[in-house]
Amino acid sequence: MQQPVRVVRADKGAVLVLPADGSDEPVRVVLDRDGLVDTAAGDRVAPTVGDWVDVVGDHATLVHERRTALVRDTAGATSRVQSLAANIDVVLIAEHLDPDPDLGRIERMLTLAWRSGARPVVVLTKADLVPDPEGMADDVAAVALAVDVHAVSVREGRGLDPIRALLADGVTLVVVGPSGAGKSTLVNALAGRTVMDTGGQRNDGRGRHTTTHRELVPLAGGAMLIDTPGIRGVGVVADADALGTTFADVAELADRCRFADCHHTGDAGCAIEAALATGELTERRFDSWRRLAKEAAYQARRSDARLAAQDKERGKRSTKDYQRSVRGPGRSRS
Repeated sequence: MQQPVRVVRADKGAVLVLPADGSDEPVRVVLDRDGLVDTAAGDRVAPTVGDWVDVVGDHATLVHERRTALVRDTAGATSRVQSLAANIDVVLIAEHLDPDPDLGRIERMLTLAWRSGARPVVVLTKADLVPDPEGMADDVAAVALAVDVHAVSVREGRGLDPIRALLADGVTLVVVGPSGAGKSTLVNALAGRTVMDTGGQRNDGRGRHTTTHRELVPLAGGAMLIDTPGIRGVGVVADADALGTTFADVAELADRCRFADCHHTGDAGCAIEAALATGELTERRFDSWRRLAKEAAYQARRSDARLAAQDKERGKRSTKDYQRSVRGPGRSRS
C-alpha cells in the first residue's frame, strides 16, 4: 500500500514533501499543469503546507482529506478561498505588544482559527518593550474568550514555557500574525535553532516581511511548526459557529433580544443596544462583530454561487457524455 507523505512547502507547480523513509531532506514533486491535484471526494485542490499527498514517481496524484484547514478569503471578485495550512492542531496567533495590539485583528484571526477546527492560542510578543505586559494581556484576554493568552519575550526568554508545552510529539502548530509580530523569531526560539530569517522594524515601526512562504519545520520532539508570511488584510471564511465562539458574549446578548430578526438598530427590546448603553458591550466590539458577520455572509453567498456554477457545469458535461454514448462512435447529430 502506498504511504502518503507530508507537504512541507508549496511552490508554483510543485511541492516539497518529507520522504516516507523518514529522511529530513525534502523531495520536490510536481503537480498537474493547472496546479491542482485530485482528492478522494472527487474535487481538485491546490496542495498546501501540512497536506498529506500520494506520490507516484515525481508526481503528486492525490490530496488526502484534510482533518483541519486554516483558510482565508482571496482578494478580488473570486469566491475561492486560499488554504494557508492543513491538518493543524494549534493556531498560534502572534500579535506584538509594541506597537499596541490590534484587538480587531486578533478577533479576525480568532475567527479564522475557530473555523479551521484547530485550537487557537494568542501569543503576545515583545513583552520586554512595554511596562505592563500582564495588564495588556488581560485586555486581550477580555476579547479572546476561552483562549489562552501568553505575553512572551524571546529576547529575555520570558513566558515561553507554556508555548513549549504545546510541542508534543505528532502535534502540528501554525503561527499567524502581522509582519513585525516576531513570528520567525518565535519559531526559531521554539525550534531551538535558526530555521527562519528574521528582520527588524522599518522606520515607521512596522515590521519587515522576512518570511515569504509557508514552510513546515520538523522539531526535535516530534512536533511540526509552520511559519507564515505576515498577513496585512485577512479575508474571513467563517461560519455561524466560528463567529459565535469568537463573539460568544455578543451572541448571548443577541439571543436575549425580543425579536429573533432584531437588527440592533433601534428595534424594541434589543439586548445589544441596552448593553451598549450601560457599557457592558463596547462599540468597538459590537462594530467588529457586525463587520465580520457581514463579511462572512458575503463570502458564503459567493461560495454558494460558485458551487452552483460547478454543479451546472458538471451537469452539462454529464449530459454531453450521455448523448455521445447514445449516438455511439462515429455518428453525428445530422
